[in-house]
Amino acid sequence: MTNSALRERTDPALIRWRNAVFAVFALSGFVFANWAARIPNIRDILGASTQEMGVLILGMAAGAILGLLTSSHVVAHMGASRAISWCLGTTAVGLTAAGLIAGLTPNFWALFAALMVLGAGNSVLDVAMNLSGAANERRIRKTLMPMFHAGFSLGTMLGAGLGALTEQLGVPVLVHLVSIGVLVIAADLYVVRFLQPAQEPAEAAAASAAGWRTRLSVWTDPRILLIGLIILGMGFTEGTANDWLGLAMVDGYGLSNPGGAAVFAVFVTAMTAGRIGGGYMLDRFGRVPVLAGSAFLAFGGLLLVILGPTAPFAIVGTVLWGVGASLGFPVGMSAAADDPRKATASVAAVATIGYFAFLIGPPLIGLLGEQWGLRNAFYVVLVLVGVALLCSPAARPPKTGAAPEQMSETGR
Repeated sequence: MTNSALRERTDPALIRWRNAVFAVFALSGFVFANWAARIPNIRDILGASTQEMGVLILGMAAGAILGLLTSSHVVAHMGASRAISWCLGTTAVGLTAAGLIAGLTPNFWALFAALMVLGAGNSVLDVAMNLSGAANERRIRKTLMPMFHAGFSLGTMLGAGLGALTEQLGVPVLVHLVSIGVLVIAADLYVVRFLQPAQEPAEAAAASAAGWRTRLSVWTDPRILLIGLIILGMGFTEGTANDWLGLAMVDGYGLSNPGGAAVFAVFVTAMTAGRIGGGYMLDRFGRVPVLAGSAFLAFGGLLLVILGPTAPFAIVGTVLWGVGASLGFPVGMSAAADDPRKATASVAAVATIGYFAFLIGPPLIGLLGEQWGLRNAFYVVLVLVGVALLCSPAARPPKTGAAPEQMSETGR
């Protein structure tokens, strides 16, 4: 490593930027998990069926798709740092609104609209924070994306644990979710001060006609589309656990609502562990073998959750499921950002494909779960894990990618 590269890696401003990106990922996961942990309670408040809850959760997915369709243009226009600030605040507002509606005037469609706001803000935030993370990763010249996504998992784990605790203590949904929303807004105002511009050439050309053409052209790139399918399959796997694991443990294994929330916390803990160790595994074995191994673990874990005779078997399966689902999103996002000239558009494209899982997943699992039970509905997820496995070679770094020095130091 050259002296200049070493100085850049240890530049305090870059370290603060890295820590800020980590915090943003953690806050994003924290917001979502606090909502997800209260889903069983909100179902009871609304008196909704499993199928109706699938439609309700669709509100968040629909908002996410609407956000993603404009995300590359929004981020290119605003810049990653400003987009992070605005969109993290938007997710907090959506969560606060959901808490107020559920606690004061429970109304299915009003809650649906609040979840659309939360989903739209979170989807654009997802693109912006991954872009900022990829840019920081290149500047520091070290594999960081799994760590950033571990931050998301840590935030999710903390949120899931807090959600389980509030369920156990009987804290009203209104008090819980509104408090979290206010806390996240305050954290947003502090953290974003340390972010730096992503400084992507595509962002610099955002206002030009060429910039628009570049952002649209990635949709004809076969590699980007295949990476999108990887994220589709693994995102469906992760999203199914986020939306339905707690209810599956309650309805399928007879656990209490706090017990279902606790199993969701186990899933998030396993996912966090997988992401913490992900950087080492990627450096040692490469993207394709790691993705394939992750898919096999997720497959086996899902089978245990579906077929396990008792709750302890399902909990073991939950651990395998969490570890297996841990690296699909970070590896896919990192692969999409290999070419910094198209990073904004490529990350937005694969995220849009991946978030399609969140659009079709909730109503599909809810519909099938209403007819045959949630555990049997999880067979659909196995098929998509297989799709991700078949597409995993597309994550291999292109030969015309980053400079040799960067590639060797990041393990990509």
